[in-house]
Amino acid sequence: MPTPGPLPSPCGLCGHPTGVRIDGALHCAACGWRYGDAPDPDLPFPRIDVVYYLRFDERVKIGTSRRPRQRLASIRHHELLAFEQGGRALEQQRHREFAAEREGGEWFTLTPRVRAHIAGLRDAGEPWLLYARWLSTALRA
Repeated sequence: MPTPGPLPSPCGLCGHPTGVRIDGALHCAACGWRYGDAPDPDLPFPRIDVVYYLRFDERVKIGTSRRPRQRLASIRHHELLAFEQGGRALEQQRHREFAAEREGGEWFTLTPRVRAHIAGLRDAGEPWLLYARWLSTALRA
């Protein structure tokens, strides 16, 4: 397992300060982007659909977006709880799964069952670092 260390400057993709050496090249420890590489500006930016979980008081909004930074900036909330990679179909699946907790629209009561689902998602990592990793993977492809 490579030993993490500081990057010469923050990752150009996600801004994380730590890197690891893999096959002789320095990579971001958070998203895996090879240090010094720049995305090709002539290529379209990859589309990464996410299902997001936002907390406001004791309620959670389960929604989806292909541009989560813009979307989350437009919604009043206290905390971003988690991301799941997926689009409208996964969002609708979660809405059906938690139908008993629905308060209205895309808002659900933050019950122990909903909390447990979100905790499982959080085990995979911090939401923005996960998003950066998914973006990095899509850009490398």
